[in-house]
Order: sequence, then structure tokens, then C-alpha cells
Amino acid sequence: MSRRFGLTTTHYPTIVISKKNLWPAVTIGVLLVATAIELRWQGRLWSCTCANFFWTANAWSSLTSQLLFDPYSFTHLLHGVMFCGVIYLAFRRITVEWGLVVAIAIECAWEIIENTNTVIDRYRTATAALGYQGDSVMNSFGDIIACGVGFMLAAKIGWCWSLILFFGVEAVLVLWLRDSLLLEILMLVHPVGPIKDWQMAR
Repeated sequence: MSRRFGLTTTHYPTIVISKKNLWPAVTIGVLLVATAIELRWQGRLWSCTCANFFWTANAWSSLTSQLLFDPYSFTHLLHGVMFCGVIYLAFRRITVEWGLVVAIAIECAWEIIENTNTVIDRYRTATAALGYQGDSVMNSFGDIIACGVGFMLAAKIGWCWSLILFFGVEAVLVLWLRDSLLLEILMLVHPVGPIKDWQMAR
């Protein structure tokens, strides 16, 4: 039997593999396939043609948003942490498995929206991502994986530690990249000149 979850839990619910529990996995698979098809239709490349496909630590190189993971993958991990809290508040009796499905669905939707020409142009003009060309399909999958990891981690450690994790990662990203999830949201919604100047001076 699937167990319910909440952000106040101290022990991670056991997920028993059964025919019933296969449906969340099947649903996630369908979401990933549909997302890949839509991203390709939007003109996104499958992957980078470079030899390295897994990770780049340089957030300002041409490989960012093209490999499976990059420094901005951590912002997508925080997506999962946030989604866990919102989903729990909205659906108190949802199981971990189906909560993960909802989180992945939201992240897939964001990847599609993020890679539209309108949003890509917005990133170029309003944020420090001047050369942003959109994500490869592989990078979008890496972002979705990071979101799923963030969701599962938040479901395991509870709301208090999730808040500590969220703001801890935010602080590291600000020091490392002069950017973070909250700064990204701010700059997309309401660009602040001094912040952009500070980011460009890195």
C-alpha cells in the first residue's frame, strides 16, 4: 500500500513496488517523452556535440544549458523542494509517488515554457544570461531529474530542514554564481539594474 507523506514527517515513507505503483512511473515516462517531442518541435537540439555530455562547472561557458548538468541544475533542485511544500499544502492526502508525478509535470511544463523564444529573449534582455540560446533536450532532462531529486529529498527531511537546505543552496549560488533561483525569478519578473550590473561584473 502506498503511504501518504507530509513535510512534517521524520521518516521517509517506504515505496513498495507493485502494479499499483507502476502507474506513477508510467505517467512520468509519458511526460518525459511528450516534453522531449515538444522541445524538439520548438527547435531545441537533442544534446551538445562536444565530447563531454555530463557536467560543466563553468556557469558562463557555452556548455551551460547544453550538457546534462551545470551549476544551474541546483536551482532546479530547489524547484523540487518548493514543489514538495506547495503540493503537500494543496493535496494533503497525496502519496509520495503521485506528488512526484505532479512535481515532474510542473517542471516539464516549465522547461517547455522556458525554451520558448519569448522567454529566451526575456532571459537575454532582463538577466545576466546575455548569450542564452535555450536548453538542449538533454539539459532539460537533467533539470527535470534535479527537480525530482529535490522533491524526494524534501519529502524525506521534512519542512524545517527543507527550508535550511533551500536558503543554504541559495547562499552558495549567490557566492558562487552571483545568481540564484530567487534572483532569477526577480530579474525575470522585475529586472533591477544594480543587480544586473553586479552580476555582469563577475
